[in-house]
Amino acid sequence: MKNLLRSIGPAIIVAAVVLGPGSILTSSKVGATFGIAGVPVIAVAALLMIGMVALAARLGAVYDGSPCDELASRLGRPVAVLIGAILFGLVALFQSSNNLAVIAGIEPIFAIEGNALKIGILVVTNLFVIACLYGFRNLYKSVEKLMKLLIGLMVVAFLVNFVFAWLRPRGYEVVPPSEKPDLIPLLGMIGTTFSVGGAFYQAYLVKEKGWGLSDVRRGVIDSVVSITVLGVVTAIILLTSMRVFFGRPEPVELASVGDVALQLEPLFGSGAKVIFCVGIFAGAFSSFLVNAMIGGTVMSDSLNLGSRLSQRGPLHLTTLALLVGMGVAIASVLFGKESTVTLITIAQALTVLGLPALAAALIYLGTRPELKGDRQVPRWIITLAIIGFFAACYVSSRLAMTVYGKLNPPQETATVLVLEPTEPV
Repeated sequence: MKNLLRSIGPAIIVAAVVLGPGSILTSSKVGATFGIAGVPVIAVAALLMIGMVALAARLGAVYDGSPCDELASRLGRPVAVLIGAILFGLVALFQSSNNLAVIAGIEPIFAIEGNALKIGILVVTNLFVIACLYGFRNLYKSVEKLMKLLIGLMVVAFLVNFVFAWLRPRGYEVVPPSEKPDLIPLLGMIGTTFSVGGAFYQAYLVKEKGWGLSDVRRGVIDSVVSITVLGVVTAIILLTSMRVFFGRPEPVELASVGDVALQLEPLFGSGAKVIFCVGIFAGAFSSFLVNAMIGGTVMSDSLNLGSRLSQRGPLHLTTLALLVGMGVAIASVLFGKESTVTLITIAQALTVLGLPALAAALIYLGTRPELKGDRQVPRWIITLAIIGFFAACYVSSRLAMTVYGKLNPPQETATVLVLEPTEPV
């Protein structure tokens, strides 16, 4: 057990950033909409995530350079910059939803009113995180300890709600949904569980940890245990939502992550709402910090400005990612009347569009002919990664069609067909 705990480190940070507000919200919506059918989807997504994280961990241990440096030396610096730009863009999109989720996590408890107070909370939170980035002497070690604590809080909070949900009777007869369910939450849940962006960052975390070729077994254990925890907690949230919301005669509209907690209050009392909000806030804050670090570090590395958290390049670009996310969130608070659920769900789901490029980069580095002997990546890891790549392509195409259909609904028009008498029909 002691060796097992020592082997858990980098991937728990990945799990913490993946298990954020988007994952909490989308899994809740999937449970309310699809019921038990969402559990196999989580299992498959978690298995593919294990393969991708294990591949990235292996690359971080066996290569001397960082992933973007290795890509630049083989394919040219523009390819590395493209990868960095993709990931940085996705991070900025995530970060705006993480900002909104911080408010949504505490709003049901403290009844926050007024845009000025919301903006003040966002500014203070971002400034606090930026101060931590520049203030910690050993940033990696501090982040690892913090993420383990936040993951523990999430496990306890959501497990308590899960037990409450299954001990109490439903109070209504399950009515199967009559309409075809919306695929956006399901695709968003796949994207938040099978996060290639998070997996890509695993290679950098392994180097921060100081693991080398002799630690590749630790990397596998770390990947399997940490991502399994991610999958189990996501399944617990889904099953709790299924028990409370699925098949109600009158469907519940989950307008925000806070609404999920508010809907629990009539059934379980205010205690359940507070406990669930603790889990939401822990997920939001863990994603808040690490998500920005992912974009800042990889973008800095792609520009050859450094890849370690002790260097100024990653810190400056991480700060930029935080400020961009805060700016988008503030603009949303001031001018947007969209519900929180729409912002977070769409933001999480659209990140699936960037997965194929990141997955292809990892597979490319993992299949180089110079990786022989102890440095060679095991076949099972490459196989899972390749399956994950095709799964990412499929989900991306389906997501694009679904989102396009929502943005461009078919118009009802009257069509007049004129046929000339001399032409055959």
